[in-house]
Amino acid sequence: MTDLSPEEAVAVAGPWTHRDIAANGARFHVVTAGDGPLVVLLHGFPMYWWTWRSLIPVLADAGYRVAAIDLRGYGGSDHPPRGYDMFTLSKDVASIIRSLGDPDATVIGHGMGGLLGWTAAALQPESVNRLVAISAPHPVRMREAILGDRAQLAAMSYIFGFQRPLIPERQLTANNAERIETFLRRWSGDPAWPDPGSAAHFRAAFQVGATSHCSLEYYRWAFRSIPRADGRRFKADMIANPVGRPVLHIHGAIDRSVLPRSAMGSERFVVGPYAWRPIPNVGHFPQEEAPAQTHQLILDWLASDVPWNDPRPAAGPAALGM
Repeated sequence: MTDLSPEEAVAVAGPWTHRDIAANGARFHVVTAGDGPLVVLLHGFPMYWWTWRSLIPVLADAGYRVAAIDLRGYGGSDHPPRGYDMFTLSKDVASIIRSLGDPDATVIGHGMGGLLGWTAAALQPESVNRLVAISAPHPVRMREAILGDRAQLAAMSYIFGFQRPLIPERQLTANNAERIETFLRRWSGDPAWPDPGSAAHFRAAFQVGATSHCSLEYYRWAFRSIPRADGRRFKADMIANPVGRPVLHIHGAIDRSVLPRSAMGSERFVVGPYAWRPIPNVGHFPQEEAPAQTHQLILDWLASDVPWNDPRPAAGPAALGM
């Protein structure tokens, strides 16, 4: 493993600028580059802003202003003891966009960041003008898959272990966060990824402050809220507010963490243009395993005069599960 401190991992230099902004009562570490329409990048678990290191200059060179965020509880952002429910997190996104000086933005999210992107597009629609969801079903579709598909439940069985107090945090950070690399390798469809340097960055960043605890709080709320009033309200709100903005849905065809069939069907919750684009021979991390292909998909979709819209049944009340 490369000798890399947590602080060095978060503040790595490149064709970008590091800055902190205040949003929704917290401080967020943001990496920015370029000028033009705003594009906000949201990472997933167990990553941080650096997963977008190759996409940032590509978007900046194409004429966009890019902001890669360390989510609440990750990397250089604040690690508050609460606020890991989807209601608060979606407000984080809307507030970050306003703090960056724009009324709205294209949001690109991977994994948990993609679920957050879906949520912001539904519950904070004035802040999201387009959405790219990578390896992330619509949250209601994700819940359906976990509760109704044994294979998907088995693929995400680690979530049950995350519900225990204290022990999972210790496991995630033991031996210089060795388990973080284990997750990355297990979910990747490319035997060569992560390479040692990439693994070192993600392992180091996961040892910043209380990142291990905060990252688990996302999963604890998602799981524990299912039978509670807040979880039922979240599901109802997500169904009642289908996404009206253009959506590009990218998924690795051999994703072993979020099965492709679990993501299919997300168009039921979209009334705007929707495009489903699986990438062959790619696992859970398209932006890492097939960056050139993923970047080109995003650039072509953003540049299209007419939003891509796959044929599908009308998303009426019955299709939305109402």
